[in-house]
Amino acid sequence: MINKYVDISEEIQKALDENKPIVALESTIISHGMSYPENIISAKKSEEIIREEGAIPATIAIIKGRIKVGVTEEELNYLGENKNIRKASRRDMALILAKETDGATTVATTMLISNLVGIKIFVTGGIGGVHRNAQTTFDISADLMELANTNVGVVCAGVKSILDIGLTLEYLETQGVPVIGYQTTDFPAFYTRKSGFKVDYKVDSYEEIAKALRIKWDLNLKGGMVIANPIPEKYEMDHDLITTAINDAIREAEKNGIRGKEITPFILAKVHSITEGKSLYSNKELVYNNAKVGANIAKALFK
Repeated sequence: MINKYVDISEEIQKALDENKPIVALESTIISHGMSYPENIISAKKSEEIIREEGAIPATIAIIKGRIKVGVTEEELNYLGENKNIRKASRRDMALILAKETDGATTVATTMLISNLVGIKIFVTGGIGGVHRNAQTTFDISADLMELANTNVGVVCAGVKSILDIGLTLEYLETQGVPVIGYQTTDFPAFYTRKSGFKVDYKVDSYEEIAKALRIKWDLNLKGGMVIANPIPEKYEMDHDLITTAINDAIREAEKNGIRGKEITPFILAKVHSITEGKSLYSNKELVYNNAKVGANIAKALFK
C-alpha cells in the first residue's frame, strides 16, 4: 500500500533493510525557512554532517504528487528554487497527493512519513508550538499533536521565542510527551540556550536517550519525544536583541493581519532583517548541531 504513494531512494531502502541508522530531515526549512541559495547550502551541509557522524540522511518532501524519502540533488534544488511549494502539514497531505502537486513537509508530516517507512529519528531546527494569545485564537501547531501520536524522536533547539513556550510545554505534558534536555536542564529557545523554563529530564549521553526511546516504544507508550539540544554557546544570540526583534515583528504581523501558517515565515523574515542576518547565521548553526546529535542518537538506537 505504501508504494502507491511513496518513493524511497535506493540508499534509504537499503539502509532500512539492513537496519542501519537513518536520520530524517524536513523540507519546509528549505522552501520556507531560508532564502535561496542559503537554503540549498544549509540542506546539503546538514546531510553531510549526518554522514560524517556515521548515519544516513533522508530528506523528505512531496514532489509532483509523490512522497519522496531521500531526495536527489536535482529534487533538492527544485525545492530550494521554486517559490510555489506549498507548506504541507498533516491536513494537507491527501489533497497535495491527489492534486499531484508539491509540498514541503513540516515537523508534523516529516514525523508522520518517517514513522510510516520505519525511520525513528528526525532532526529539525525548532518544533512548532502554542502561539501567543492561543487562548483566544486557538493557534496551536499540529506538530504537538503529532508528537503525542507518532513514534519518532525529534531533535530540536526547542521552540522559537515567537511562541508561548510555557503553554507549549504544558500542552506537551498533557499529551504525555517527554521533553528531555541533552546535557542541559534548561529548555532552549532556539536562538538562545535558555528560555526561563526547565526540561522534564536532563540526559547526558546518546545511549541513554536511545535506551529511553526503545523502552517507551517497547511498552507501547505511543508518541514521540522532544530531545532539546541547545544552540552552541558561541552561536547564541544576545537575549535582549532577539527578544526586541521578535516583539517588533509580532506587532507588525498583528498590524497587517497576518495569521495562521503565514505568521511564522513572516516573523522569521522580519527578525532576519532586524538583526541584519545574525538570526539566519544562528539558525544554520543550531541545525548543524542538531544534525550531529541526531545522527549519534540514531547510531545508538540501532546498535
